[in-house]
Amino acid sequence: MENIRNFCIIAHIDHGKSTLADRLLQTTGTVTDREIKEQTLDDMDIERERGITIKSHAIQMKYIRDGIDYTLNLIDTPGHVDFSYEVSRSIAACEGALLIVDAAQGIQAQTISNLYLALDHDLTIIPILNKMDLPGAEPEAVKDQIEELILCEREDIIPASGKTGMGVLDILNAVIDRIPAPKGDPKASLKALIFDSVFNPFRGIIAYYRIMDGELNKRDHIKFMNTGKSYYAEEIGVLKLKPEIRQTVKTGDVGYIICSIKEAKEVKVGDTITITNSPTEIAIDGFEDVKPMVFAGIFPVDTEDFEELRDSMGKLQLNDASLVFEPESSAALGFGFRCGFLGMLHMEIIQERLEREFGMTVITTVPNVSYHAYLKKEPDNIVIVNNPTDLPEPNYYDRLEEPYINAQIITAGDYVGAIMSLCIDKRGTIKNQVYLTSDRVELTFEMPMAEVVFDFYDKLKSVSRGYASFDYHPIGYRESQLVKLDIMLNGKVVDALSAVIHRDKAYSFGKKICEKLRELIPRHQFEIPIQAAIGAKVISRENIRAMRKDVTAKCYGGDISRKRKLLEKQKKGKKRMRSVGNVEIPQSAFMAVLKLD
Repeated sequence: MENIRNFCIIAHIDHGKSTLADRLLQTTGTVTDREIKEQTLDDMDIERERGITIKSHAIQMKYIRDGIDYTLNLIDTPGHVDFSYEVSRSIAACEGALLIVDAAQGIQAQTISNLYLALDHDLTIIPILNKMDLPGAEPEAVKDQIEELILCEREDIIPASGKTGMGVLDILNAVIDRIPAPKGDPKASLKALIFDSVFNPFRGIIAYYRIMDGELNKRDHIKFMNTGKSYYAEEIGVLKLKPEIRQTVKTGDVGYIICSIKEAKEVKVGDTITITNSPTEIAIDGFEDVKPMVFAGIFPVDTEDFEELRDSMGKLQLNDASLVFEPESSAALGFGFRCGFLGMLHMEIIQERLEREFGMTVITTVPNVSYHAYLKKEPDNIVIVNNPTDLPEPNYYDRLEEPYINAQIITAGDYVGAIMSLCIDKRGTIKNQVYLTSDRVELTFEMPMAEVVFDFYDKLKSVSRGYASFDYHPIGYRESQLVKLDIMLNGKVVDALSAVIHRDKAYSFGKKICEKLRELIPRHQFEIPIQAAIGAKVISRENIRAMRKDVTAKCYGGDISRKRKLLEKQKKGKKRMRSVGNVEIPQSAFMAVLKLD
């Protein structure tokens, strides 16, 4: 146990975590030169294509120094803010963290957010100045920033380069010297924290854990404390590049377990594993419940695939604990699920993973939040409106309330003006402004949650050039002037495009949606009117012209009345077609509504 070190890599997006992890694996001989590839630990196709880490990846390395064998358990974490939940879970399984800062870009928003997460768990921080080989690197200026941020000695900062392999041995030595060995009682009852899990179609659910006390042996009868379920440990082992089977996994180690579990809901991330005969007294504190930012409906293209989609979502939730979903139904799209996501990128990734990993083609509706409606007949009863279609008619309810949040934004001083105007545009009111350092400002706003749901995140990152971290907590519901905006195609309301929106913004939003849909919906054989309406009042309209066959093509010369007769006949046919024709809406139309400026 004295020779075990558990650590993770934290940083802002694109500061070189996965590349540096590759060099560590190479130097310790965990991965041969033949097996190495860029982003070795990123095993999903999406991760490779986009060049981002989505899932945390654990791997065990062996390193010999001065004739002593050390076991190093490394967890590579994502950098994008939407996947910060992955980071918080990885941190819980470690004693130390490598804080990587880009020598050219310096400290960025997620560097700060992830650092605070690590400090909350009392982790030993090793600062690393990465990308030293870049021509634009400013090591001295960035070292000043790091010193100011984490109050460390200048000589503690390790200069490195994931590309050239510079400083890798210094990092390995620092991990051994500075990060403490895991604490725990090897003789106590088994106590292990589940920090991740994946679904394997052949083996069932594989849970990843970190043993705090005791040891786990093959064929032990174990119990999950949260769910109360018991199983036999059929296969246990440690995580190398490929899982390595062991007979015993001891205190302080990170490993995996297979128990032939088929049901996704039987394994909960944050649960404690113990032995059934001599269970531990106190379970490990799990993880905070995740706070979804964006809510949207996910529906199968074919209604018959609903059960299959439910199954796929359960398996995906197992692998991504930050996904929250519950069943819902829509008149236009049939049965599906209302899902909570951490952000727009997270929503995009989930949709893509459903398609790739489970072969599910889905439709995503316009994201929104939950509202409270108070009826005139029963003013004390709250009607929860999760979907715009559930909203009662305006003459039935007395008032509507929407959720408000307290938003904290940390940014550089240069972007304060742009961020303020963005938040005020989103109906926010500023509550506080504090300068944390000479150049870093904390802004506190109160704003409606509905305004954050759409594209607030993206815009915040744009106006602050990526240098703004955003956190929020709900502060309850407040009365607001809200209306339901219906989108009608060919005179029929499409409930999947309906939205509850503030009265002041309804007109401009309705106009933009109509214009956008006109571009995206393909032309049909008949004319399609696109209308945005509040109740019975139409506030905007666009038309999609009918595709017309040239019926007069076969008329060579002759009297004009012959051509006119054919055109009149066509006109009648189009009119008849319009009354029975169905409009096909492409998936891009549902997604485009999210990107309206």
